[in-house]
Amino acid sequence: MLFRFSILVLVLVLASMSSLVVGSANISISDVFSIFAGGNVPAMESTIIFDIRLPRIVLAVFVGAGIAASGAAIQGLFRNPLADPALIGVSSGAALFAALYLVLGAGILSALPGLTLSAFVGGLITTCLVLEVGRRGGTISAMLLAGVAINALAIACIGLLSYVSTDMQLRSVTFWALGSLGGSDWDGVLVASGIPFVILLLFLERTRLNAITLGDQEANYLGISVSALRVRIVLLTALAVSIGVALTGVIAFVGLVVPHLIRLTMGSSHQIVIPASALLGGILLLIADTLSRTLFAPAEVPVGILTALIGGPFFIVLIMRQKGKLGI
Repeated sequence: MLFRFSILVLVLVLASMSSLVVGSANISISDVFSIFAGGNVPAMESTIIFDIRLPRIVLAVFVGAGIAASGAAIQGLFRNPLADPALIGVSSGAALFAALYLVLGAGILSALPGLTLSAFVGGLITTCLVLEVGRRGGTISAMLLAGVAINALAIACIGLLSYVSTDMQLRSVTFWALGSLGGSDWDGVLVASGIPFVILLLFLERTRLNAITLGDQEANYLGISVSALRVRIVLLTALAVSIGVALTGVIAFVGLVVPHLIRLTMGSSHQIVIPASALLGGILLLIADTLSRTLFAPAEVPVGILTALIGGPFFIVLIMRQKGKLGI
């Protein structure tokens, strides 16, 4: 198992190095090492590395890790292989508040200085709504259905805002909703630095998540408060995903695909699934972002399109493989 974790770390390092050197302006490996060593290199190359590519790499790793680890925790909590963080409403809520800010301007959200904070607050508000409805329903299924309903409402509202928006506003909403790391900077990295701490808190719940996969009643027999665990996992997941969505827009399928790949190759214990999902999630989003800015350079493809192209077929295969268990 240690060997497989080492492989993930090695792939992450190699993907980071590749992302540093490729792009509209290709920079050699030797120049990259010279820049980090303080050698004599052109100021333009140093600016590209330190101010553009490096913060983008770090942000991609943090956001991808947070979404994937959250997906692993949500799947364990719901005991549902098709669950992902979007089911608790955080992504759609963040997208809705971002669309409100872009289309209606800061006036309606005057207390929220900026697009990022608007999206973050929107994600947390919708998550709290899902939690409250689920609490009144009293079951995991009630929370799951509440998430589906609130997602549908948020998407409908985004569609309405798109209908009344100008062409420029519609372009901004669409590009943001599809995800992009094009605006990455060190301020964003500083905000995203809270994600590793959230992942650590999710990892500390690993034993209780393993227990709840046996069923609520069995977990209660083991002395675990299922309702309290449910609230903690949903709030931690909402925090990690809200930060990511607020900084990069909606990133599709990472929270669904990555945990399954880990379970298929490394086992189903959350002691392994959560940290390994974080590593693979960071790798996947970093590779997708590198492709998004190099495939049609200097134009940039929204990274959410690439993750959806990867995750969509996997989702279909997953449904087909699980059709007996899911009754479909």
